[in-house]
Amino acid sequence: MTHKTRGLPAALLALACATQALPAGAADQPTAPARKPAIMIIVPFTHGGPTDELARLLLAPLGKALQQKVVERNILGAGGTLGTEKASKARPDGTTLLLSNIGQATSPSLYRDLRYDPIGDFEPIGLIAEVPMMLVARAGLPAKDLKGLLASDTSALSYAHAGVGSASHLCGLLFMNATRSKPRAITYQGTQEALSDLVGGHVDLLCDQPTNTLKAIKAGQVRAYGVTSKARTDVLPQVPTLAEAGLADVELVVWHGLYAPKGTPRETIERLATGLREALADPALKTRMAQLGAIPASAGQATPEGLRQRLTAEALRWEPILRGASVRAD
Repeated sequence: MTHKTRGLPAALLALACATQALPAGAADQPTAPARKPAIMIIVPFTHGGPTDELARLLLAPLGKALQQKVVERNILGAGGTLGTEKASKARPDGTTLLLSNIGQATSPSLYRDLRYDPIGDFEPIGLIAEVPMMLVARAGLPAKDLKGLLASDTSALSYAHAGVGSASHLCGLLFMNATRSKPRAITYQGTQEALSDLVGGHVDLLCDQPTNTLKAIKAGQVRAYGVTSKARTDVLPQVPTLAEAGLADVELVVWHGLYAPKGTPRETIERLATGLREALADPALKTRMAQLGAIPASAGQATPEGLRQRLTAEALRWEPILRGASVRAD
């Protein structure tokens, strides 16, 4: 060792020796680009439920559009508020998102002590899809159609839902208001569990999305009385709308949106929204959604402004309904 190297710190000397040992030209070669971190989408509802089903359909096409791995995490509990709170407190860098449904608009009216603002603590990315609901009954119920159901004593029946403020609960509220009846409510952790009990004959009625009920309807395990949208659904065109069957005031379409935590950079939101629109244009995704009765959002709806307008309008719609029914989730 020469006198020029004696004074070098050991770590620096080791680095110098390692550099000298590199093959000729290796130091000039470009480094591989850093791999983008995976995006985690939090779904605040049960695995296998309608919102979860929609989320799982979106993962691959969204990942392809963004050239990034996209994974899902179910964080359920308290009507979807536990997972939503977790998403609201995530780092606003575009790696943690929230996929939620109509509950994002109703929770401000349902909960007095939320530890987050369902509207103010999120940046909308875009609407994903709309899904009508269906009023279904256990196969053994005597009423063969909605007319027969309305002629019976509906207050003597049981009605399953997935918790206060869930889409199935909101549909039940509209049904009770329209029929001026009060069937006995039975709460489940998710509508998948409720549907299982409906098939088993343990409850009488359920209002849920065809993403969850379609197989049971087609198999004859449950009976469909009507769909809650303005028009019939293509997956079961023989099932009338509830308006056709005599319940004009029971209209409900469940919508699903994608959100990022407040403070996420604008350019990140735009990149995610562009990826969402590209994913929703994927023919395979559109086909699969159609098979489940879901309607993909248009390019104009799958935007931050499109989702923001829908969220605001739905919050204004449901606030007086929930207040009038004296419904609280806490």
